[in-house]
Amino acid sequence: MTDRSKTGSVGTGSAGRADSSGGSPLIVVTGLAGAGLTTALKILEDLGYETVDNLPLALLPGLAAAAGARPLAVGIDCRTRDFAVHELLDGLAAIGAETGAGVRLVYLLALPEALLRRFAATRRRHPLAPDRPVADGIRRERELTEPLRAEADLVIDTTDFAPADLRRVLEGHFAPTAAPGMTISIVSFSYRHGVPREADLVFDVRFLRNPHYDPMLGPLPGTDPAVAAFIAGDPGYDDFSAALDRLILPLLPRYEAEGKAYLTIAIGCTGGWHRSVAVAERLAGVLHRAGRAASLTHRDLGRGLEDRPASNRAAAEPAAPDFSSTAKGATA
Repeated sequence: MTDRSKTGSVGTGSAGRADSSGGSPLIVVTGLAGAGLTTALKILEDLGYETVDNLPLALLPGLAAAAGARPLAVGIDCRTRDFAVHELLDGLAAIGAETGAGVRLVYLLALPEALLRRFAATRRRHPLAPDRPVADGIRRERELTEPLRAEADLVIDTTDFAPADLRRVLEGHFAPTAAPGMTISIVSFSYRHGVPREADLVFDVRFLRNPHYDPMLGPLPGTDPAVAAFIAGDPGYDDFSAALDRLILPLLPRYEAEGKAYLTIAIGCTGGWHRSVAVAERLAGVLHRAGRAASLTHRDLGRGLEDRPASNRAAAEPAAPDFSSTAKGATA
């Protein structure tokens, strides 16, 4: 496997390791301190993996050889006693060749400013800068682990991730009981809060007429039928929707043929409250009717409630969707 393409904040690469499914899967989680390595291992444990954190590198081959039928996930990073980048890469290649296991290297990162905020919040010292500023440790670790990032099978940028976002990505790639085929996620968002870093395809729907200025519809979210009907009444809505369907539906089998395991479609508007939500709901319904399972997340629908009048908050809050909802609950 030689493809090293990286798209958005979730990329796939190759370290030349075995792609066989003859042995139990082995996932090695590494990356930058503060990027979510411990959280990732907890998520993998929930998915049925046996997990070991901060494993000395010398013990990895024996642990992999002794693994039973249960898949294994191991955390190895700069905290590890005998951590060495090239020794780790060589060891993973050897394990894959000897055991026939499907060995995968996952690298987590985040922008320096996000890592600085996380270290400040936890008041922890950086493992590579116990007596120096955290920024020094972040810079040193990024340089030290760059070969791991270049060779990783999956690179995840957690800068803007909540734990649920990281869970969604890891489930899409590594859930042992996951259905075959590509995992599809649809995310509505507000441009005020930035484009989702994990997005593969991004669509801007700010050209549609905005219910925000309607006194009756403004307080309601895009999941409300009246708001969806208002947006659907835009003269350009039908042509845009038909074009979107004609673009996305034929792309899905082509992505799968190229081995893409995970696809995130992001739809944005100004506030992430009305238009993007309604269009995301409609697209989720289209995919469901086409036989495609898709998770549906309205990232920014809950933001800004504190700035709205109390009556608006009361009207909006009950209609807010379950952020873990799937396309099966979506309506056109």
